[in-house]
Amino acid sequence: MIRKIGVLGAGTMGHGIAEVFALYGYDVKLYDNNEAVLNKAKEKIAQELDLLVEEDFISGDAVQETLDRITTCTDLRETVQDRDYVIEAAPEIMELKQELFRQLDEYCPPATILASNTSSLPLAGMMSLVSPARRQRMMVNHWYNPAHLMPLVELSFFGNMPADIYAEVEAMYRSIKKQTAKILKDVPGLVANRIQQGVAREVFSLIAMGVAEPADVDKALKFGPAFRYATTGQLEVADFGGLDIWCIVGDNLLQVMDNSQQANDLLRQKVQEGKMGIKSGEGFYAYPADQIPEIQRRFMKKLIHQLKASEYYVE
Repeated sequence: MIRKIGVLGAGTMGHGIAEVFALYGYDVKLYDNNEAVLNKAKEKIAQELDLLVEEDFISGDAVQETLDRITTCTDLRETVQDRDYVIEAAPEIMELKQELFRQLDEYCPPATILASNTSSLPLAGMMSLVSPARRQRMMVNHWYNPAHLMPLVELSFFGNMPADIYAEVEAMYRSIKKQTAKILKDVPGLVANRIQQGVAREVFSLIAMGVAEPADVDKALKFGPAFRYATTGQLEVADFGGLDIWCIVGDNLLQVMDNSQQANDLLRQKVQEGKMGIKSGEGFYAYPADQIPEIQRRFMKKLIHQLKASEYYVE
């Protein structure tokens, strides 16, 4: 049984992954080679837990209990030498991950399951330097950001791992109330990111063509297709609407929709102008510096409300 968790990388994704496992009772070691990053991660986790209390998602007592279950480390061997499951959230650089997994293969007990949070690098490449026995205990476990609020985790089942080990990992994720998607083929982006990019490509194209203002495009998505998608998947929607109708509409629309194979020129132009979104103060919208903390807080509260609502339609 998996009880001891190692999380490598205390940045945007890593801190949230550690937070969730600790919240649901797991013993967590959070590793980063930068002590300042670890300290910032603990502060961030505490802030996120406090907001969960404010929104009545967890009890007040759960905050300190969760924090007490997280031990921070700057020594990799010390972090993983007694762990049952280790997941890395390191930068998306193949050579870095190859070397990291080589070290993990050496430092971890033989039974430890190793996972990567990647959605862009192939598993076969990442495990090229580990032993044949360890390859049977390696997989991709791709979380969505923010990790402590988004329910989805994509789990790879690419043929290298026995079914019983996969089932053990899947059960662990059910125990922390995550919704898992079994991914059978190692394709770039896995499933969710590819779907998201398909939607984003058309959204950016509509803005570039001047079809509607950003707020109206976002409104059309939030209160149109995305409103349904929160409870009903695309294939269910197609079945409910009638596959014959989807054939007709597809024939009419797809030939005039964006099918570009690279990022939209408008998107690239904004990046070149330094308009990279909330982190620069402007993207498709403006974000006054003094309002950014409250904007981010409102975003998190919306996701908490959605997470609560999801309990009613999880099967």
